[in-house]
Amino acid sequence: MFRTALRNVLAHKARLLMTVLAVMLGVAFVSGTLVFTDTLSNAFRNQSAKSYDNVAVAVTSYADENDTKQEPGLSQRTLDKVGELDGVASATGRVDGFAGVADPDGKLIGVGWSNKGANFAPGKDGKDPAYDFTEGSGPVKDDQIALDKDTAAKGEYKVGDRVRVATNGPVEEYTLAGVFTTEDGAVSAGGSLVLFDTSVAQKLYLKPGYFKDLTVTAAPGADDARILDAVQPLLPDNARAQTGAALAEEQAKQIEEGMSSLNQMLLGFAAIALFVGVFLISNTFTMLVAQRTKELALMRAVGASRKQITRSVLAEAGLVGLVASVVGLALGIGLAVGLRSGMAAFGMKVPDGSLVIGTTPVLAALGVGVLITMFAAWLPGRRAAKIPPVAAMSSVHAVATTKSLVVRNSIGAGITAIGAALIVAGAAAGSDGRMLIGGGAFLALVGVIVLIPLLARPVIALVRPLLLRAFGVSGKLAGQNAVRNPRRTGATASALAIGLTLVTGLSVLGVTVGTALDKMTTDQIKADYMVAMAGGGDLDQSALTALEKAPGVTAVSPQQAAYFDVDGDFVAASAITPGDIERVLNVEVVDGSLDSLGAGRIAVAEKTAAKRGWKIGETLPVTFGDDKKGSLTVGAVYKDSEFLSPVLVDTKVVNPHEVKPYIPQIFVTMDGGQTAANEKALVNALGDNPAISVMDKQDIRDQFGGMINMMLNIMYGLLAMALIIAVLGVVNTLAMSVFERQQEIGMLRAIGLDRRRVKRMVRLEAVVISVFGAVVGIALGSFLGWAIGQTIKSSLPGYALVIPWDRIGIFLILAALVGVLAAMWPARSAARLNMLNAIKAE
Repeated sequence: MFRTALRNVLAHKARLLMTVLAVMLGVAFVSGTLVFTDTLSNAFRNQSAKSYDNVAVAVTSYADENDTKQEPGLSQRTLDKVGELDGVASATGRVDGFAGVADPDGKLIGVGWSNKGANFAPGKDGKDPAYDFTEGSGPVKDDQIALDKDTAAKGEYKVGDRVRVATNGPVEEYTLAGVFTTEDGAVSAGGSLVLFDTSVAQKLYLKPGYFKDLTVTAAPGADDARILDAVQPLLPDNARAQTGAALAEEQAKQIEEGMSSLNQMLLGFAAIALFVGVFLISNTFTMLVAQRTKELALMRAVGASRKQITRSVLAEAGLVGLVASVVGLALGIGLAVGLRSGMAAFGMKVPDGSLVIGTTPVLAALGVGVLITMFAAWLPGRRAAKIPPVAAMSSVHAVATTKSLVVRNSIGAGITAIGAALIVAGAAAGSDGRMLIGGGAFLALVGVIVLIPLLARPVIALVRPLLLRAFGVSGKLAGQNAVRNPRRTGATASALAIGLTLVTGLSVLGVTVGTALDKMTTDQIKADYMVAMAGGGDLDQSALTALEKAPGVTAVSPQQAAYFDVDGDFVAASAITPGDIERVLNVEVVDGSLDSLGAGRIAVAEKTAAKRGWKIGETLPVTFGDDKKGSLTVGAVYKDSEFLSPVLVDTKVVNPHEVKPYIPQIFVTMDGGQTAANEKALVNALGDNPAISVMDKQDIRDQFGGMINMMLNIMYGLLAMALIIAVLGVVNTLAMSVFERQQEIGMLRAIGLDRRRVKRMVRLEAVVISVFGAVVGIALGSFLGWAIGQTIKSSLPGYALVIPWDRIGIFLILAALVGVLAAMWPARSAARLNMLNAIKAE
């Protein structure tokens, strides 16, 4: 039987190529994901370990800026004491924060969130072991800096040039003293690194004479653990010390955790691709078994048992799966290499390191490929074994019994009903119902797949009159052929339905959320511009002062983050400018007046006021961030806003209690509205700071909606793998249909159906099956999109379901195009059949 299986594999190479491609793509996704994440994790782990190679002990401080009694970091005195300990060769202080470099056009180099500044800390030899200088030397004067090699190249800067650098304060110019290479994670992530003289960095990021971190190197023969024991008593309460080895291990675990989420997401899409591949593989083996029905019947007649027949089909599937797995593994390794190289195109540097091909990707590739193929081939093999020899010799294929169809449809209807009920229950439960929706979605999808053969007849019957009127005999025959074998049509349509369910669900949810965010932005922002730091950092108080003095500004208010305690409960607040806040944001007052903010009172969001029982005129005892006590009176109640915290308060009330106000955004209204001149005036007022973004209303809308569109595009790209496999499934189904209807096609050709109309018939059949699968997927996907949307409705004001008809129209057109492309080879084969040979075919 094994020799028979091997012979059959070699005899049907073209048919099995489809299965090989499907399995190969799925396996490539799985193995590529595992190799890519293993390689990435290993590279970052090695980089982390390398960073701590010579570190005996690392100390990190966790200062609270609002705690005036606490030291802001590790003092120079602490550093000196650590340096004097036995076994310590050197102790180095580090301090860092945000720093952005302008290119020659004044634009920010890097991505904002990974633009970093730090101090140059030379040892006795004048060198900092953390950095290797390729040009010049480290900064040793207040007006000097050093840049990492990539940033210097992007900015076309050379030693001696003047460089504009932005921190959270005004832009300053420095002289470039040197260029260095580094393994710093900020640079690897596509950002930049600016080195300042230590005193300058302390002044910018912490406080003169203080460091955020300390690194201790050991003298030859010294024990790291003993140094750690000696260091700990010298540290303040807000500092933590650990050995360099322990810190490297901790960072390695964090890297592993960070990679696991990416790994799981990519493997999820690989699972979808493999799930879709099951239908293609099952169809392929159904076709191969149908072609060999008489051969299998003869084998049964001469003594082969049912188990042997099933085993021969499974052995054939195992061989195909093994070949596909090996090829898929090789392709996956290539994919991993491509992904790693592709990261550089997006400005993300991956640390140097060899490609990691462990046993897990290899075993996963072989195991998944072989098992999936054998699982999908098991049912066709079992059906082949159950056909009685006499029946098989007299019929090309066995027709499903009425009993089997009734059982199948009853099971499918039950599973679908349970799944739909769970989805509806999850939608009704709100944010707590997402697990219910997930389980319901799986059951509904399985149920619909089981029911698709039943749905095929009535749904396709609706379009058959249209096909007849538009395409005549070819259209009529295509409609009949599409439902001739409902099970096979259903299996083919299922592959497309799965992909379109996911794509449509994501589209409905993404467009709905994007529209709600866009509406929220349009409805709630009156300001002409929003000013924010690149990368989401906080703005310096000087930026607010500069904007208040800018020409043409009629209203300006920060959205400053603040907080205080009321009766022991934490309350988040937005510190704003009274009188201007209602001119830059739409604050809808329910009770009282916002004018009371100018008198030192507070405004409370409606839901918070109701929850806490606060009323107009009520005085609340509060404790501010610096632990000082006071009282605040409620002067107004306003409708909740996504742009504002539950409490509004004048900046003058909270600023005396803040060491450094935290200002994420500033809203500005200008005389004349949005104009190029007004935007230029704001940019000039801010000192042409490359790290500060001045966004108009469209920019604000794009900021909120752009991320959703980017995520959707990534999802579409990942789901393309499943759709490619679905296309192969349509090709297989049509090839099988042409094979089974050779006599019929020969007769049609004999009575006058020319080759052009034969091709049209096959193409239309493919289009009908593809569009049918798309319609099922779109309907189910829209239902899931609605249900998931219900779980986030309460947290997104203005939420309303939006069905993206334009995208759905595109999906249907693409489904029809898939049918046309998939039918090219089968249609050509059908048209080229010799009519006399076809009529004689058995």
